[in-house]
Amino acid sequence: MNLRDLVYGLYARRVEGRLDHDQVPKHIGVILDGNRRWAKASGGSAVQGHQAGADKISELLGWCSETDVEVVTLWLLSTDNFDRPEAELTPLLGIIENTVRNLAADGRWRLHHVGTLDLLPARTQTVLKEAEEATSGVQGIIVNVAVGYGGRQEIADAVRSLLLEHSARGTTFEELAEVVSTDLISEHLYTRGQPDPDLVIRTSGEQRLSGFMLWQSAHSEYYFCEVFWPAFRKVDFLRALRDYAARHRRYGS
Repeated sequence: MNLRDLVYGLYARRVEGRLDHDQVPKHIGVILDGNRRWAKASGGSAVQGHQAGADKISELLGWCSETDVEVVTLWLLSTDNFDRPEAELTPLLGIIENTVRNLAADGRWRLHHVGTLDLLPARTQTVLKEAEEATSGVQGIIVNVAVGYGGRQEIADAVRSLLLEHSARGTTFEELAEVVSTDLISEHLYTRGQPDPDLVIRTSGEQRLSGFMLWQSAHSEYYFCEVFWPAFRKVDFLRALRDYAARHRRYGS
């Protein structure tokens, strides 16, 4: 261990020691951004960057487990990402599939897919379904894997699901208009039954949501971190939690 690692370890323990676990967010959403820029800066390929980012996920979940986080949503592939070149997209999907398999095999996490399955290749759909089924009885952290996810698409899918459900019941449009509410729409989101994210972290220095959990993040706190995702460290995670704990959430009051 060199001096830099020693100092970093001491600082991380100091930050963790001062962390109030009663103020830890129960649901954290993470926009895993900067894989390709990290790879470029390191002289590697985009695929190598995506693999390095995937390798970081298990570390993050371990940190979340240590700090009593209950739900984590990981944005692994957006609907916009389908516009990327095939030479990058195909390996990326393979990396995501392997990551999901490994998370399921770990045995500590309960996986749940959020996104539009129909947009994904059949093989990816199968991996996501099997991982969700295999971990359905796990009592650990709920890990939402957002693959083929877009915030606007989620809201559109929720409204479509709501309309189809009430159409099957024979509800008229007039009757539906009388009862439709934000709570009713929330019941049809990908994350129905889960708490909304308390904290959303985005790495790489970008300060925008890009459509991530548009509905659920109405009252979320945001933390924008300068480091690229593959270089995200435990101390960066702890700083985000410390920053969150120092804020006073007013919910519009």
